[in-house]
Amino acid sequence: MSFLNNNGDTILDAVLTDAGRARLARGDGSFRIVKFALGDDEIDYSLWNGNHVSGSAYYDIDILSTPVFEALTDNAASMKSKLVSISRNNILYLPVIKAATAYGPGAAYTSDNNYYILVDDNTSTVYKNNNSPVGSLGAGVIDGSVAGAAASRPIVFQQGLDTSEISYKVQIPSDLNETQYLIEIDSRFGEIVNPKTGKTASVTAIDDDYIATYFVSTAITPDMVKQIGEVGTDSAIAGPRGTELRFSIKSSLDLNTSTYLFSLVGTTQTINTQSYLTIDDTVRVIGATTGYSVDVPIRYLKKS
Repeated sequence: MSFLNNNGDTILDAVLTDAGRARLARGDGSFRIVKFALGDDEIDYSLWNGNHVSGSAYYDIDILSTPVFEALTDNAASMKSKLVSISRNNILYLPVIKAATAYGPGAAYTSDNNYYILVDDNTSTVYKNNNSPVGSLGAGVIDGSVAGAAASRPIVFQQGLDTSEISYKVQIPSDLNETQYLIEIDSRFGEIVNPKTGKTASVTAIDDDYIATYFVSTAITPDMVKQIGEVGTDSAIAGPRGTELRFSIKSSLDLNTSTYLFSLVGTTQTINTQSYLTIDDTVRVIGATTGYSVDVPIRYLKKS
């Protein structure tokens, strides 16, 4: 959805989601719009100029003059920054979600700022033999073979108010505490795994672009979502702390047993003197309460 302001007339340019178009196509009169979302992906709030020489009416002139995105249906590219409504007006800081790469057992990024997913046992063996120290996976590397996803260190994210102006010992308000998350991943390449049990999490939906959505929460998947106070004192969050999300990634059967998708959308790279077929992708983590999202860079590796 986008809003276009032309000479004082406000124009609403809206498009339906894939699910909405499918229901409209039924033609049985049952189509009703019951949910919608607003976002501000194209807005750069740093353009606010409180010292504009023409006065307060012009403080936001650069923001209002910024072109807005055309409405588009690709869920992978649109609505990354959804707006939320909070009834309270005494909030100075909004919660964020941060990678906890330096705390607890979480796997840090690799040297090229990715998480490596090794898609089969052969790739895992070769990578270990070429890594230093020999026999180890190293930071940011996950054994994504069918049998080994649970053995690797998990990907860890922590949520809360990332400010030193409020003590981390202060309890985070319940309406800012993220107890449930959505995880989106391209189902052609991988699956989200419970890092404690090694079992694949339950898929909520898969759209027409093969993006699988997983819903996890403190109530449904307590091994994957916990209050930070329950799992340790160190945190990536400077202020009041909310929850910690842990998950791992298992390679899809297609990547595990075939090179077809690598030849279709991948490339070849040399890592530690060894040549690998690679596919670069992202996994998106979304806070279901606040709408805050963060993209996780993923690189799938298969020995070439």
